[in-house]
Amino acid sequence: MGAAEVVELPGWATLLRAPNAGPMTLDGTNTWVLRAPGAEHGVVIDPGPLREGHLARIAEHGPFLFILVTHGHQDHVEGAARLSGLLGGTPVLAADPKHGVLAGPVGRDELLGGDGLEIQVLDTPGHTRDSICFLVECGGERVVFTGDTILGRGTTVVAWPDGDLAAYLTSLERLAAYEGVRMLPGHGPARPDCAAVARAYLTHRQERLGQVRAAIAAGADSAEAIVDVVYPDIAPRVRFAAIWSARAQLEYLRRESQPAPEQLDPL
Repeated sequence: MGAAEVVELPGWATLLRAPNAGPMTLDGTNTWVLRAPGAEHGVVIDPGPLREGHLARIAEHGPFLFILVTHGHQDHVEGAARLSGLLGGTPVLAADPKHGVLAGPVGRDELLGGDGLEIQVLDTPGHTRDSICFLVECGGERVVFTGDTILGRGTTVVAWPDGDLAAYLTSLERLAAYEGVRMLPGHGPARPDCAAVARAYLTHRQERLGQVRAAIAAGADSAEAIVDVVYPDIAPRVRFAAIWSARAQLEYLRRESQPAPEQLDPL
């Protein structure tokens, strides 16, 4: 969605990019290591895939209070349990309990303490059911870690049924409230203003829905047919992702077209 400008990272945030570049992961998964100045313990966000060299690099920055996961896709969480073991049993906190290690599920909108870091969990489902973001404050400076809900470059996939477009649009509206707050995503470069990117995503999604409505009106009756019309230049290697998005769009429009339930007369 346009070229991203270079953004200086906070002094308390270190980027360790996983060696898993690809069409869906861009330059690779961004693992974020956070540590307040002078603090003994840090925090990890998204340890990434099960790549021993990458996990060893993360472990060198320990010790950590806990490991946070933005959502359950393998390129973000696959290495979490192994990293926990390398660190001697550091808890892994995730919204979906199946991805947690030595900890229960993190509460959506929970406030976490982090040895000089204030971490607010933001409930942002849509990319996946379990997607969360983290608003982190350190020394009066705030940053939003967006996982795959918003990327540093391009747009993210909403893959029905785990992904839900209605929930995703609501999550984008929530992130649009963080005016002037730097955004550190799960893939791609940092961006200077979370709200601006969220608004651009919202505009893009509404424009795409308009194209899908027009395609349906012209006779497209399946996700594959929608892709043929709306994404005519899609690269073959990522066509499957466009089909996922088209299914989410069709489900959104199906719900939109359903009449509202009748309200019973209380009298």
